[in-house]
Order: sequence, then C-alpha cells, then structure tokens
Amino acid sequence: MLQLDFDMIVFREGESYVAYCPELDLSSCGRDVDEARANLKTAVRLFLEEIGKMGTFSQIVPNKTA
Repeated sequence: MLQLDFDMIVFREGESYVAYCPELDLSSCGRDVDEARANLKTAVRLFLEEIGKMGTFSQIVPNKTA
C-alpha cells in the first residue's frame, strides 16, 4: 500500500467547511471540520485509484510508484 502525505487546508464557507488539497487541486466539503477532512481523504483516495487505472499516476504524483 502506498502512503502519500499531502497538505490540507480547511476553511469555513457559509454553513459548510471546505477541505482543500493544493498539491492535487482537489477539494471536498462537510458539515464540520472532521467531516470535510474525511470527505477529502476519500476524494484523494478515489482520485489516486483512477489515475492509477489510467496509467497517469507518475505524471501527477512524481517520484512515487503505484
């Protein structure tokens, strides 16, 4: 299993919280900080799975192997 560290910025937007990963330009949201963080982790996992299937993992995440 590949372990990948990434930055996460969480901020409030109206009644929701947004979690953003600048390295991958991905974001997700939730009703509270914990939900937003968990949703972003899921989004990152799904994104990495898809780019692995497409064969573009090394182009998007350099110096790592899928």
